Amino acid sequence: MWANDDSRAVRDAYTTVRLQRFSQLTLNAGPEPIAAGNPLTATGRLTRANWDTDTYAGYTAQPVKLQFRKAGTSTYNALQTVHTSSTGDLKATATASVDGYWRWNFAGTSTTSAVKATGDYVDVQ
Repeated sequence: MWANDDSRAVRDAYTTVRLQRFSQLTLNAGPEPIAAGNPLTATGRLTRANWDTDTYAGYTAQPVKLQFRKAGTSTYNALQTVHTSSTGDLKATATASVDGYWRWNFAGTSTTSAVKATGDYVDVQ
């Protein structure tokens, strides 16, 4: 805005800015291949950026959903929710019945971004 003496005043309006730590999620489902009806174990780890050490560290006590997508379809369905351990580790057991992809899905928090693990294909025989 310009004043009568040709000086200029700038007024910026700022709002709250949220920063979220980047997160990573891994998954391994097995055994592979597996017989239909047998228990399948899904393991993984949820980590988030530690800005003090410039590394990734396990994210503790966070709810993460185990999801499954039948081969030939595009939609994942949530099977169960588990919480990360004190080191960010995850473990769940489910019954394998058909070929498909397994993944973990973390919804995120106000301080940490949401992330989905890459689907791990398991062949059911």
